[in-house]
Amino acid sequence: MARRILVVDDEPDLVELVSYNLSQQGYEVFHESNGFDALRVASQQAPDLIVLDVMMPEIPGTEVARRLRANPTTSGIPILMLTARASEGDQLAGLSVGADDYVVKPFSMRVLLARVEALLRRAPKQATPQRLVVGGVVLDLGAHEVLVDGEAQAFTPTEFRLLAALLSASGRVLDRDELIEKGMGPGVAVTDRAIDVHIAAVRRKLGKHSAMVQTVRGVGYRVVKDAAADPAGKA
Repeated sequence: MARRILVVDDEPDLVELVSYNLSQQGYEVFHESNGFDALRVASQQAPDLIVLDVMMPEIPGTEVARRLRANPTTSGIPILMLTARASEGDQLAGLSVGADDYVVKPFSMRVLLARVEALLRRAPKQATPQRLVVGGVVLDLGAHEVLVDGEAQAFTPTEFRLLAALLSASGRVLDRDELIEKGMGPGVAVTDRAIDVHIAAVRRKLGKHSAMVQTVRGVGYRVVKDAAADPAGKA
């Protein structure tokens, strides 16, 4: 699976350039233009690495880094800071709040890619949680059990794998091809409609929590923590 990188910068041209080059190296890249959105997305989607600009509106990158390190959900994510400030003091300030590396603008793209690769190589793989919890739904990977409001529900192996994939994605949309691979395995020839049937069964077994599995029309499915607060993807 491709390593996932969050790029945070308020310069669209730079974001496009960095994102393109990272994508060319096989990384899955997503981006935000301000620190508050970056904190939210990092917590929800747990990227493997964050490329973070220092000078941004609303909240500077140094504060974003400090908050990422203070949050147990994001504290272990490697942070590579980008900044136009080249002084030793500025670099030490970035490192002191939790940055793992520091690249000064303007920079060589080859250097940036090498630094990214080095950080990912050093970073420990994030352990897969044994229990995935969203609202009243608990999926226990070790026990291969799903509890809905404390009551065990009988899920088929395919339904269990599909629900596990959606819960693990932390709100990210999974398209039908991804769900086919995660639910049925690579190389299995089934129609998109088969996934829809399995998802319908998952929803029935979730009972009053069925709305947490939302359809994103023309794309696939996602799980949202508070379906009432995010009705956009309803089936």
